[in-house]
Amino acid sequence: MNSPFAAERAFHRLLTAAGQAPSVLNTQPWRLEAVRGEFAELLADPDRRLRVSDPRGRSLHVSCGAALFNLRLAVRTAGHRPLIWLLPNTAEEPRLLAAVRVSPYGPASVETRELYDRIGLRRTNREPFSERPLPPHVLADLRHAAARERACLVMLGRHAAADLLEHIAIADDELAKDGDYQAELRAWTMSGNRRDGLPSYVRGPGCADDPAPVRDFGGHKERGPVHFESRPQLAVLTTAGDGPADWLRAGQALQRLLLTATVHGISASFLNQPLDLRDMRRRSDPHHRRGHIQMIIRLGYGPAVPRAPRRPAAELRTSPAGTREGCAV
Repeated sequence: MNSPFAAERAFHRLLTAAGQAPSVLNTQPWRLEAVRGEFAELLADPDRRLRVSDPRGRSLHVSCGAALFNLRLAVRTAGHRPLIWLLPNTAEEPRLLAAVRVSPYGPASVETRELYDRIGLRRTNREPFSERPLPPHVLADLRHAAARERACLVMLGRHAAADLLEHIAIADDELAKDGDYQAELRAWTMSGNRRDGLPSYVRGPGCADDPAPVRDFGGHKERGPVHFESRPQLAVLTTAGDGPADWLRAGQALQRLLLTATVHGISASFLNQPLDLRDMRRRSDPHHRRGHIQMIIRLGYGPAVPRAPRRPAAELRTSPAGTREGCAV
């Protein structure tokens, strides 16, 4: 069976799948290249790193981990087994986050194909969700999805969720006073600044509730503030460690659980302001008893929403086909 990295059409399919992954502020900070048609390299795109809010590169790694999971699904549904090396050559090439080889394998499972088919349907949903709680079997599936990628999804109870919303509001107020942070936020989210930013139809409405269960990116000229669900269903995604490999695993876990949620008709958005503040201070706290928090997620049943703009697949390549020497894996 031919390598999916050798044929241009097959590799374009991988590029397209990876490019559909969620990313911090829709930065899409990844590049992908086939090396000699033998293996693929996933690299960070330094031009799309958030210098102010992500000085450690944590959010960049989480975003690239999500793209890596989509790449794994695309490889698997093409009849191959993906073999992954995380951070294979950081000393010589710090941008290189993962190398992927393949071995022949049988047909993909029904579950794998279901997840792959949801790649193009997954959305970040900043609209109000219904008050309907997530059923226990759905919660179990989401926890299992995170666990399969060596992460932990912790669903918060009513009181813990309310406390976290207050903490998010405090972090939001503090970040509002940081001019550099706000300038970076506007540069990547306001319509007209970047073709792959967050246009108004993606940013969602303003929130009339306090504390808000959704992040306000501003620019809500078409709609006034609206009320959101009274009991937001919040979760935190944690990893045992807090280094680059852990962040890449968190991104893969995030995308697996988001695609699993999409299979169940569940929507998601993110409230990571406290994590931005933590990263800007170069700290690894707050530390949950089940690990380091990498994502704060709001889950629920939401309306259909449009997709955020994506980079063309051709832009995701690091160089013309076959010109990189790559690393030995």
